[in-house]
Formats: sequence, structure tokens, C-alpha cells
Amino acid sequence: MPSVKPTLSVDPLRTVVFPNRVREARQRAGFARLLPFAGRVAEIPYIRLSKIERGEVVPRAHELAKIADALGTRPEDLLLDVEAAHFSIERWAAPFADRRAPDLPEEVFALSLAAAIRLRRQADRSLTIAAIERQYGIAPVTLSRIENAQRPFARWNAATRAAIFALLDVTDEASLRARLDRLSADGSLHATVATMQNPTVRTQRMRERTLALRAEIVGLGADGANPMVVGAAVARRLSVFGAPFGDGLVARAPTGITIADTSASGPRAFGLRLGRPTLGGGLPGNAIVVVDPDRYPTAGGLAVVREGDVAAVSYTPDADPAATLATYRIVAVTVDRDGRMFGYSTAPAIEIALQDRPSEHLGAIVSAHFS
Repeated sequence: MPSVKPTLSVDPLRTVVFPNRVREARQRAGFARLLPFAGRVAEIPYIRLSKIERGEVVPRAHELAKIADALGTRPEDLLLDVEAAHFSIERWAAPFADRRAPDLPEEVFALSLAAAIRLRRQADRSLTIAAIERQYGIAPVTLSRIENAQRPFARWNAATRAAIFALLDVTDEASLRARLDRLSADGSLHATVATMQNPTVRTQRMRERTLALRAEIVGLGADGANPMVVGAAVARRLSVFGAPFGDGLVARAPTGITIADTSASGPRAFGLRLGRPTLGGGLPGNAIVVVDPDRYPTAGGLAVVREGDVAAVSYTPDADPAATLATYRIVAVTVDRDGRMFGYSTAPAIEIALQDRPSEHLGAIVSAHFS
């Protein structure tokens, strides 16, 4: 079966999302190879540990803390400033070059596919993230990986490949490859692929991820667990609000309970009890999330969007008849093909252009508690 000819340029660094000092610290600690060190952090699977070191995934704060502890250093010492004058992503990635040896035609095919789907969605604005999941069965996280060419086509399962065929209106892999060959040859995909591999955008996203992780690390204890006690001082407690409202919304109604703030959140942070799994099983209805109104949402995270107000007497009969309570929608945050930030929920299926909302109506979810 013919492959797409490599007429598009492939950025060898496009898979790097989080450069770090893990490899440098590991070697300094006396571990020449990753495998022997992996035994010191057995709770992190070797494959994921390898991807963290190579910068192909963003670690969770507690994972970075475990790695740092095993290396005898601090988690923040494993972070890099990608905008520092002396930093070079090419120099940082050089030690991993032999492991990156790409199958160039398949890399081009993945990029072409990503660009074609982005263009398909651009031509039909009704193809939102939620609509694609509903109509074609492609989950939002899978769509994001496809649109960012994060894996070769052959690594998608049969159901996902069939969904891609349906989305692009082709019958099989041969016709898909033929179509992408034509689009690549006539230059239709080049501008989109160039946008996907924009080094300025890549650096900005790396910086945002580093800043978000640095903020999470602040709230971690030495053992990588969120502490209930910091030194001799008890962590502050946050008031919890939340009562189900229509259309998947949560009203900011007092619950009378509090939770410990273990997230290093801002002074206006509060707890919000969801009451319903609007984002699916990964965030069940019994969860309480910590909302920081002073922190702007970031791609890959969760957020709340203030949608309106409801009469306070609906939840507290003795409230002032004129008083109102804010209502919030909980969304997962992603970036679309044009670099715009969107939030979406799955139950109900809603997609929101976050850049169109006032910043004071948005807040980042910085942690979650499960009862």
C-alpha cells in the first residue's frame, strides 16, 4: 500500500511538549541508564517515565516529586525555563535523537491526516468536539491526539480508523492515503501543517505547562503528597458550594461543609461540589473541585465558566428575595486547530469559546477531592 510521499516538512521536535532536567539529574545521581533508575520509582511505569524524561508527556506534580525524591533533589530543580536566553530546544533534544528515528512517510501521513481533519472542521463549523464524539464516536482526547499527529495511523485501533474514514468521507485506508496524497501534492495542507509546527506557539505552550506545574508543586509535601499540615500551621480550609441546576449547571449554593486547601490556590478559591458527572466517569458527580478564580484556565486542564445567576431563595428559603447565586459549568479545556481555547462538557454536549468570555467569568480548577 503506497504511503504519502514526504512532500511536507516534518519538525523532528514536534513531539516535545515538556523539556526538563530529569535526564541530567539522573546521570548526575549515578544512573547512566534509565532502566536501573526506574526501579527507584516503580509506581511510575517505565514507558511513562521514559516519555517524561524525553519530554513527550507532561508529568503530574506528584510524579515529578517522586522522581526528584529518588534523585535526591527538589521537583522544581527538574524544571526548565524554555524562554531563557541560553536555552536551545535543539541542544536539549540532541541526546534523544537516536531514539526519535522517525518513519518519515508515516510521520508525514500523520501530519497530513491532522491537517485534513482540521480543514474539514474549519469548512464545517458544526463539527465541534462534542458533535464529532456524538456523530463519529471519537472521544475528545482522541481527537486532540489525531489533530496534533501524536501517533502514527497504524497505532489507532480499528474503531478509530473507521471513524476517521467516516469523518473524511473515504471508504478505507487506501482511499484515505490517496486523498491525502492529492491534498499534499497541491499544497492544500501546507499552511495548516506549518501552523501546527510553529516554534513560537510551541515555546509558549511549554512555558504555560511549566508555570502550571510549578504552581502545583508549591502545594506538595516532601513525599509528593498534598499536605494537610504545612510546618506547624494547619492548611486553610475552603468553603464548599454547589447544588445541581438545570442543563448541567451547578449553582453556588452553600453546603455548610469545608475542605482543606492543598492546592496552593489564590485567596478567592472555593470548593464546588459537582453533583453530576458532566465530564464522564473521570470526574464523578461526588467530586468536589477547588476553583481558583484568580488563575486563568490552561489547555489540558479543567475550568468553570460562569453562565448566569439563579434566585438564592431557590436553595435558601430565608435568603433575601433579591439575592442571586452564580451558576457554573464545568468544562475540560482544549485548543482548537486555530489555536483558540475551548471548553467542553459531555453531559450535556456543549462547547464554549473561552476567549469570547470575560476573564472574570472563568476560573481554573486546580485540584479535586473524591469522597
